[in-house]
Amino acid sequence: MSEQSDIPEVVGDESGERLAAGVSIGAGAPVLAFDVGGTDIKSALFDADGTVLGLRRTPTPVRGEDSPARLIERLAELADELRAQHPDVVPQAVGLVVPGIVDAESGIGVFSSNLGWRDAPMRDLMAARFGMPVAFDHDVRTASWAEHVLGGARDYANAVVLIIGTGIAGALLVDGRPYTAGGYAGEIGHSPLGEWPCPCGARGCLEAIASAGAISRRYTEATGDPVDGARDVIARAAAGDDTAARIWNEALDALTMSIAQLTAVIAPQAVVIGGGLSRAGSALFDELRTRLADRLSFHRIPALVPAELSGDAGILGSALRARQAVQA
Repeated sequence: MSEQSDIPEVVGDESGERLAAGVSIGAGAPVLAFDVGGTDIKSALFDADGTVLGLRRTPTPVRGEDSPARLIERLAELADELRAQHPDVVPQAVGLVVPGIVDAESGIGVFSSNLGWRDAPMRDLMAARFGMPVAFDHDVRTASWAEHVLGGARDYANAVVLIIGTGIAGALLVDGRPYTAGGYAGEIGHSPLGEWPCPCGARGCLEAIASAGAISRRYTEATGDPVDGARDVIARAAAGDDTAARIWNEALDALTMSIAQLTAVIAPQAVVIGGGLSRAGSALFDELRTRLADRLSFHRIPALVPAELSGDAGILGSALRARQAVQA
């Protein structure tokens, strides 16, 4: 993943309108929220009504020496800009979510290849710089929490959230609480299912065959014909392209096997699927439902539910976590 972005500086709104998802986090303490990725940062201020203010997207600083400190300084600059734009809104806490391995309980960024750190005490560093409580967590785990509170997982205390895009990220909700295992739980995209190589160095990882990125890459490698993403491959499969049909079928089989294993081990009530591949609609969801029913027997087969918050889940989850920090 590249470290810079050509995304325009401002997305969403600067006027206090609600997020594109049409979701409010409800009444509570005003908070700052940041959703940091390897390419860009989403930042926003949430007021006491839960309205998002000044939502924008800016490039993430290029990784290098002292990456945590440089990132925090950039976040402080963005916070100053938000507070200057909305001086009547006084935030009481900050939410920060990032990729990689995150030990939220201790506030440590254990490892992030995109952001360039190991064992970074991010929560303490942020609290020292901002002078207020800080909630620090994993981006997908926090997005899954937002789906649980506001979106597709809100009716389920036990759920798996799968984000299927360039890779496959996951998070587990057990009895209405995220299961973290010190930040190592939820690596569903790197659960082994076969012997194919994965860029992570392991073999047989789910995302190396079933992610949207893998589907389009495998088709291009097999045919020499570049495609416009996984949905192009799925469309070609439906039109009778044998190579596309094989690659799509292998992806569906791998996803079915992974969900079947999760069903047998933790028995989720639902698997909430987001990311680019979820936009395949019935071609994905109906096939997975049929294949799961064929593979499983006495098991409680989970509902397969589309995620509802899309790209807003991370920033919403960051704000929700920040409000919890106020109450702590």
